[in-house]
Amino acid sequence: MAKICIVGAGSIGCYLGGRLLAAGADVSLVGRARIGNALREHGLTLTDYRNGRWQVPAAEVRYATDPGAAADADLVLVTVKSAATQSVADELKPLLRAGAIVISFQNGLGNADVLRATLPQHTVLAGMVPFNVMQPGPGAFHQGTGGELEVAASPLLQPFLGDFLRAGLALTERTDMTAVQWAKLLLNLNNAINALANRPLKEELSQRAYRRCLALAQMEALRLLSRAGIQLAKLTPIPPAWIPRLLATPDAVFARLGGKMLAIDPLARSSMSDDLAAGRTTEVDWINGEVVRLAERLGQRAPVNAQLCAMVHAAESAATRPSWSGSDLLAALRAAG
Repeated sequence: MAKICIVGAGSIGCYLGGRLLAAGADVSLVGRARIGNALREHGLTLTDYRNGRWQVPAAEVRYATDPGAAADADLVLVTVKSAATQSVADELKPLLRAGAIVISFQNGLGNADVLRATLPQHTVLAGMVPFNVMQPGPGAFHQGTGGELEVAASPLLQPFLGDFLRAGLALTERTDMTAVQWAKLLLNLNNAINALANRPLKEELSQRAYRRCLALAQMEALRLLSRAGIQLAKLTPIPPAWIPRLLATPDAVFARLGGKMLAIDPLARSSMSDDLAAGRTTEVDWINGEVVRLAERLGQRAPVNAQLCAMVHAAESAATRPSWSGSDLLAALRAAG
């Protein structure tokens, strides 16, 4: 049986690892002591927005804080925050066995490149997790939105495809991962808006003013992507270029035409919102910041996404977490743009 190790087992890592474990895969988890302590006491409980439920007893969970647990893995899934990618790559370099495959299931665009540069003897693949995972309690992880795992196509994945399929997390292999990652990032521009709104995703996206904030950020990104000649994969029922127009429609129209975008657990929030709530540094520089860096490479500006970065950073250090109304946030972004 192939051995799989999840490095950076927070919400996403524990959910993926837990689902694989529940389906009988050989999985070990590497992460922070706090989560490990909870799993040793409570085990893993995995749920999703479609009322699925899976449990893994504590005795069957192998959780370590030392990345040495990845030494005998055939497949390593890296799910750390983007800021930790280089340090994790440095830790894995002397440990990984020959022939081990690495998949970056992280936000942003360049994490697989960072891993690849430090692990040149290994196959490193870019991957994409489309769904949101929240932690409703100790050892409990809940998938709040839909979507399928995607990964750069490679014949070396063949030994692992069955494990993911049995777990109900089939890997979709893609030959256009750059287009997939940019398309995912376009949707993830909402993470900052959701974090600043301090509301559940479904509630936020049900209000036109917040959706118009997202439309501004997306239109800015789409203009830059077009100028750079970067194509986008179609991850939603409508093409990426049409999404800002749909977002800007009145609430009743959006509820009718964009209903699938509202197929979200009513309590789910973005990972960036969860980071603010927990007092952690967010990944805004690897999401909205990617648009700002693209603009800089093109000799252009991205004032809307730059403003969202600045506002999230301000929220990170604020004594009291802000809760922006849709109208106030829209006014602030329009002023910046």
